[in-house]
Amino acid sequence: MYKNDSFTPMFPEFGLPFGGYLDPDNRWVKKAAMIPWEVVEREYKNKLSGSTTGCPALTARMAFGSLVIKEELKASDRETVEQIRENPYLQFFIGLDGFQTGEPFDASMMVHFRKRFPVESMNKINEAMTLAAAKPKDDKSSDEDDDVPKDSMKLSDESTSNKDGNETFEVENRGKLLIDATCTPADIRYPTDLNLLNEAREKTEAIIDRLHQERPDGSKKPRTYRENARKEYLAISKKKRNPYKVIRRAIRKQLGYVNRNLAHIKTLSQTVSLGVLKRNLYRALLVISELYRQQKIMYDSKQKRIADRIVSIWFPYVRPIKRGKANAETEFGAKLNLSLVNGFAFMERIDWNNFNESTDLIQTIKNFRHHFGFFPESVHVDQIYRNKSNRDYCKKYGIRISGPAMGRPVKDKIIRREQKQLARQDEIDRVAIEGKFGEGKRRFGLARIMAKLAETSLTVIGLNLFVMNLHKISRLGNLNRFFLFIDLWIEVIQEALQTLIKSKWRRWINFFSNQSSFGSDPVRTSP
Repeated sequence: MYKNDSFTPMFPEFGLPFGGYLDPDNRWVKKAAMIPWEVVEREYKNKLSGSTTGCPALTARMAFGSLVIKEELKASDRETVEQIRENPYLQFFIGLDGFQTGEPFDASMMVHFRKRFPVESMNKINEAMTLAAAKPKDDKSSDEDDDVPKDSMKLSDESTSNKDGNETFEVENRGKLLIDATCTPADIRYPTDLNLLNEAREKTEAIIDRLHQERPDGSKKPRTYRENARKEYLAISKKKRNPYKVIRRAIRKQLGYVNRNLAHIKTLSQTVSLGVLKRNLYRALLVISELYRQQKIMYDSKQKRIADRIVSIWFPYVRPIKRGKANAETEFGAKLNLSLVNGFAFMERIDWNNFNESTDLIQTIKNFRHHFGFFPESVHVDQIYRNKSNRDYCKKYGIRISGPAMGRPVKDKIIRREQKQLARQDEIDRVAIEGKFGEGKRRFGLARIMAKLAETSLTVIGLNLFVMNLHKISRLGNLNRFFLFIDLWIEVIQEALQTLIKSKWRRWINFFSNQSSFGSDPVRTSP
């Protein structure tokens, strides 16, 4: 059950036991005014059941605000609750009507908060907060174009045509659209076939032990040869380098141990129900069965690739993403296709499986037009996006795509030099999205996603993008205040200079007037 009784506290109304008021210049007070809480409320209610009985759910502001605090402070769930309990500004941020010393909720509720804000909801909240600040502007745009009506934002992809049949566009293209893809690694160790099989063997041994406990006394326990298997694994893993044949022989032995254990579990399940297993062990058993099948196929075929390859028993949804980077040729996490407009990040596509990001360029441009009411003037992408279909679409709607043009270079040296300078400038502009990736991974936690579930991991990625944009808006606000401060000082200096100039003129006027009076005196003549 959910009641829409969320309280929006104001500075004079927020109760402090030690007296006084909240500082309106505090960062959490400012950020609370930037977040579209009405959109948060709507998305939060959509994920809750329509039941009218039971304990009322916590407010949307408390749920979403706690998630923002966690990602901002890079704290654990328990540490986030402690920080909220100790800080009155954080309690104001989550919507409490006054300072309280007790915990507002249990730390385990953070998992439910993440489930109630899926990645689709995060994208809607992010767009509601960011679109107004990210809208491209130029000198040609008029004041009427700054506020595009909502109906004009839902334009069709087909351009209009005049009486002569020539295509025309109602709104001139504006702004730059930057697009690129990256991987957000999950919190798993680097997987190898031998390590995965050894971990699978250990978990199947634990499952056999648990099932054997439910058997009658005196039953003979199945043999697992765990000591021999452990010694054989350590003999390989402790060495810095192992030949290919040695590793392959070790994998074959571990496959045999896992196969024997799975056969024992199948036999035990005929007399003992698998329901006695804990949920994590039962889930691990299902994953290990598929893991063994994949490893056996790759071993028999002497290949290193297979569809939907499992790289972690506890994170079976994670897939290897081939990136070809210098520091990591393969990354393990969700692949994210991101667009950047005026420094603000928008999630275009995210998936645990690898995908070709060039297929999303046209849809990304359509999303840009849907958001702002016009096409971008230029699209800055790397080489993988510059295929023929994408070039044809950009040419159709008057969008300049970065990079060299197709075909032979022009013979005119001046034009060729201008094209080269423009291509270089496009690459310089495209560096901004690479910097945004670095900012997200170094500062906002995109380098390691700590969530345990597939859906909550995507929520954490969306939250990090939201917090990045929130910081961007906050910095713009500080910059605007700085320029306002400079303008005020310029006005003061101008008034002081005008006053000084006026006083100087008065002194000069008095001086010249005195000189003219001197000239009217009778001239002395010599005797």
